[in-house]
Amino acid sequence: MSTSEPTVRASTAYYVQSAIAFAVAFTSTLGGIVYLPISPWPRAFLAVCTLFLVTSCFGLAKVIRDTHESQQVRNRIDEARIEQIYAEHNPLKPAI
Repeated sequence: MSTSEPTVRASTAYYVQSAIAFAVAFTSTLGGIVYLPISPWPRAFLAVCTLFLVTSCFGLAKVIRDTHESQQVRNRIDEARIEQIYAEHNPLKPAI
């Protein structure tokens, strides 16, 4: 017996708003770095730090999402079923 769990999805408007907010924040940060009255080396350092910060944020978001999904009841039940199948399987048992 399988029960379906309702999927929670973000609306299109929320997705677009998040994408626009990210683009504005990233562009304004890079624009601020470009117009800083400093030499090219510190400017390049700040740009690389900004890129590293962005990639770290994406990685953190993926880890949080994966942790949340793994804690769902459905996933834990599926894992328990797989563990039971593994425990009952005997590869040396002769085929009938």
